[in-house]
Amino acid sequence: MIPRILISGDRSSSGKTTVSVGLMANLRDLGYNVQAFKVGLDYIDPSYHTFTTGRPSRNIDGLLMDEDRILDIFSDAIKDADISVIEGVRGLYEGYSALNDVGSSAQIAKMLKTPVILVIDARSITRSAAALANGYQAFDPDIRFGGVILNHLSGERHEKKATDALNEYTDLKVLGAIPREKSLDIEMRHLGLIPAREGEKRDKNFLKTIERIEEFVREHVDIEEIIKIARSSEEIHFRGRGLFSEELPKTVKIGVALDEVFNFYYFDNLNLLERAGAELIYFSPTRDKGVPNVDGLYLGGGYPEVYAEELEKNKSMLKSIRGFCMDGKPVFAECGGLIYLMDEIHIGNDSYSLAGVIGGHASMNGEKRVVSYVKGGFLKDGVIGRRGENFLGHEFHRSDVVCDEKDFRIKLSRGKGIGNSLDGVFTYNTLASYTHFHASSFTPFAKNFVESCRQKDDLLGDGA
Repeated sequence: MIPRILISGDRSSSGKTTVSVGLMANLRDLGYNVQAFKVGLDYIDPSYHTFTTGRPSRNIDGLLMDEDRILDIFSDAIKDADISVIEGVRGLYEGYSALNDVGSSAQIAKMLKTPVILVIDARSITRSAAALANGYQAFDPDIRFGGVILNHLSGERHEKKATDALNEYTDLKVLGAIPREKSLDIEMRHLGLIPAREGEKRDKNFLKTIERIEEFVREHVDIEEIIKIARSSEEIHFRGRGLFSEELPKTVKIGVALDEVFNFYYFDNLNLLERAGAELIYFSPTRDKGVPNVDGLYLGGGYPEVYAEELEKNKSMLKSIRGFCMDGKPVFAECGGLIYLMDEIHIGNDSYSLAGVIGGHASMNGEKRVVSYVKGGFLKDGVIGRRGENFLGHEFHRSDVVCDEKDFRIKLSRGKGIGNSLDGVFTYNTLASYTHFHASSFTPFAKNFVESCRQKDDLLGDGA
């Protein structure tokens, strides 16, 4: 069975991404093929995992996916890997509910029988670090803890006092003690870290920061001991590969927008589209002149609001996208893709013209960001979904849209959507939503999208 560990925090911003990426980099340099996972539906942290390991990081979520599906994803991902590092989400026990562990890192640790390394944000605490560790350990006896990493320490005296307390009052080994260091900080934005693909292109210090993180983890964390803990993981009994067991011949081509603007994609969405019979053709709405020769388009999430001026200037691409949609070819756009298809976007006192496929405008209103699970169903057929199909998904944005179109194909029972519990605006043969779908959760996604592209018929009817 593959050695594995789960890096969790005692809270958000404890430093688990820094520790995870630094550990992955060191394991890679030791010659291991490292398979990364991210608990939850975040896009950005997995981009750093993938950049570091050279293997696609996979999202696993205990609310959207049952245990069989998580085992399915895990067994598919670890082929040819030597060790796995799973990065948790928020604090170890944070999940969908305050009264159970569904959707939490703890739930995944138990499903995958994986020892947990707890990263404690030790700013301004010493003896209390031991109380925290004991509390986390006692809270759920079914969690197996491998040890603790202390983070954000102010100096040697701080490190000694916190380490002494943990050694005296707990049975958890201190596996690392990381000082506060500004040079380890990765640039932030309103939805979190700058995605790795974008950071690599626009930040001249990006590679130096990643290298510094690797160096700091190597200096301050006992990597060899963590490898021993990973090797002590219990055996997992897999029940077959299920969703990933079949790969159909390629019968359609789907264009996927992928660049520094549009890069919020779950690997499973792309993987399962290919397995369902799609050849994926990647293109850049920012730099390319037009849509490639394809049967359908997938416009994922990202940061069109940050690159609005560059997108507006690429008139030939906007015209090409608009023509493709107006021709009735299947298009699915989620979140950033939804914004890109609007008439324009308002940012402060500035407005930028966009593709003009969906009447109305998007705006950055500066209000609290929307981060939530969503639950809903399809009212009518719409490229990726068929009437009566239900789903759990996710929304993750800080924008609003005012939509002139009246044909909404999705009704939400949980979540904000475009407005009034409606999402999935439909025009021509284009479906655009704030909802992010995960194809390992909403399993009809890939099959429906490929079938829509294969038929090359629009879905303007009522889906009866």
